[in-house]
Amino acid sequence: MLLKDLPEVIKILEEEAERFRTPYVTEVSSRHRDPFRVLVSCILSLRTKDPVTREASRRLFRLASTPDSLAALPIETIERAIYPAGFYRNKAKVLKNLSKELIERYSSRVPDTVEELLKLKGVGRKTANLVVTMGYNRPGICVDTHVHRITNRWGLVGTETPEETEFALRKILPKKYWIVFNDLLVTFGQNVCTPLSPFCSRCRLRRHCKRAGVRRSR
Repeated sequence: MLLKDLPEVIKILEEEAERFRTPYVTEVSSRHRDPFRVLVSCILSLRTKDPVTREASRRLFRLASTPDSLAALPIETIERAIYPAGFYRNKAKVLKNLSKELIERYSSRVPDTVEELLKLKGVGRKTANLVVTMGYNRPGICVDTHVHRITNRWGLVGTETPEETEFALRKILPKKYWIVFNDLLVTFGQNVCTPLSPFCSRCRLRRHCKRAGVRRSR
């Protein structure tokens, strides 16, 4: 894929996204524009399928939706609320400790920069960028497995890790696409450009894609 093709590619991705369900973290941000809910749901989404993240987040938010109320919950209650999210016991501890840290260091307010978010234990670059973009509507490039996989398949970048992909995209991706990029590629990656055997035969972006690393497709 060439950079000059990006406007057409983004337009197609936007059209394709209308056919599929919105990722839950995006759903949370569009309904509430609450950085804390975005932060919590993003942590729950790690190594967890979107439908599980959706239900786990909803159960937890019915019990607590602020750092103060979440910090007050017993670990066992958090565990029951978020089960069966992947690594739910560890995530329960992370969420409780993170809430305490927000109360003690940030007066219960979620930081609004990637640099400050990364100081929080349990928050990596993906989560930090997602909170900045979805929680505060500020430019950031959130790179998860979908963004990393698809941009490498396209040939837009040639990187080994999601972090390398983020910094490569920061150099070449026009800022007007930064906020929407993750959302569009996650939806596309969950439904068309899947990890194994992507649906290349019905992909509207096929002529733009180098299909790097694709050994089997449908």
